[in-house]
Amino acid sequence: MANTYHQIYIQAVFGVKYRNATIDKLWKHDLLAVIGNLINETGCKNYIVNGVEDHVHCFFGLKPSVTVSDVMQSVKAKSSKWLNEGDLITNRFEWQKGYGAFSYSRSQRDDVIRYIQQQEQHHQQMTFREEYLKMLDKFEVNYDEAYIFEALK
Repeated sequence: MANTYHQIYIQAVFGVKYRNATIDKLWKHDLLAVIGNLINETGCKNYIVNGVEDHVHCFFGLKPSVTVSDVMQSVKAKSSKWLNEGDLITNRFEWQKGYGAFSYSRSQRDDVIRYIQQQEQHHQQMTFREEYLKMLDKFEVNYDEAYIFEALK
């Protein structure tokens, strides 16, 4: 739409189903590149995608005509399909249901990018669960801890 201007920064966080440490260093870089391209395909602007063995952080500029839910549905479905069809893993790959989405101002953008760049170092000190609960608390998101992560069956 003409004369529509926007600046909406979103950090989305999602994990591997059952928090399995499935993301292998051998193909992690390719997976992160695929996720970044999938974000761009939605019309949003990818800034950075990074993560560790059991989860991923994405930071992107959200296009107002697209919902965060639309972006996450596309990214998670198409990236898991890419992994499963690429024969990179022996078992079926799945992302955990749901995700966290957090908004930031322009003044916070560089700090968020640095935070996501440092995921490997960060997770030497803190688990994904600890990090995720800390983010939910920081952003004052109401949640039921029983539904945060899918339990192993």
